[in-house]
Amino acid sequence: MLTDSDKDIKTASELIRSGEVVGIPTETVYGLGADALNADAVKKIFAAKGRPADNPLIVHIYNLEQSERLAVNIPELFFKLAEKFWPGPLTMIVPKNKIIPDETSGGLDTVGIRMPSHRVMRELIRLSFPIAAPSANRSGYPSPTSAEHVMQDMNGKISAVIDGGISRFGVESTVISFDNADTVRILRPGSVTERELSEVAENVIIDDAILNDIANDRAAPSPGMKYKHYSPEADVKIIEGSFDEFAGYADSLKKDGLYCLIFDNDDKSKLPCSFMTYGNDSDTQAHSLFSRLRELDKAGAKEILVRSPQKDGVGLAVYNRLLRAAGFEVIKL
Repeated sequence: MLTDSDKDIKTASELIRSGEVVGIPTETVYGLGADALNADAVKKIFAAKGRPADNPLIVHIYNLEQSERLAVNIPELFFKLAEKFWPGPLTMIVPKNKIIPDETSGGLDTVGIRMPSHRVMRELIRLSFPIAAPSANRSGYPSPTSAEHVMQDMNGKISAVIDGGISRFGVESTVISFDNADTVRILRPGSVTERELSEVAENVIIDDAILNDIANDRAAPSPGMKYKHYSPEADVKIIEGSFDEFAGYADSLKKDGLYCLIFDNDDKSKLPCSFMTYGNDSDTQAHSLFSRLRELDKAGAKEILVRSPQKDGVGLAVYNRLLRAAGFEVIKL
């Protein structure tokens, strides 16, 4: 485990420059970082995660000049959005330059680019190269929001982990593509919301795959669109309805290993089972969701009933992650 000192950041940079993989903090979640332009290094990310090779990686940059090296035919709207949201939790998909290996782009002719705001990540990119970095969890499991989570999943599989504190946002970046000169499409919701994007883009479309399973024959242009994601070992079910209905449904199951994930202000006395809370508002729920799912596994949960969050703003990102974790199993009461 490395600290976030200048000395340890330099050590991590040297590992990345030599083709190794390092667990790194970002403001969204922790990532597995490798040189985005080194195909062999990128393959080590996929091996460590057990990730399907057709699932593209996001390339993290230090400044806008790097984006013009990595991509071609970049629309003007890209730069307008970058001016408002970068550095920050927004990834934009654009046509890739040939220097991006197919291993990094998942075989696609596009690449997702993001300029992170986390101090450690920015310094690593400055000292190294553009860094490809998916979440630093084993494929399909809840994303890590602390260095401890990374160690749980990746100890012995990667060269080092930098402890940069708890991730600020707790869910991965918003990912968008460009339908035309004035229209963006949200492929994965995050902390940059539809409303915020519409302050810059004339039209904002929410892709159907955010709330529905992606067709098997559709290539996934963004991480998080294909395959089961964010899921603990326990079975997850999203429950839509009032809290009284939720408590009544939990009572009807009477199962060993049943846990409930509820809002902070819910009446816990009505629950027939063990529980954890994950906040009352969307920002708090986003920040704590993945950590709570991991804690529920640790507590021995076999089945988790989750109170459905809101489906707008940052709540859409939370709901999207839960849909994937639950394999789209939603119970409407």
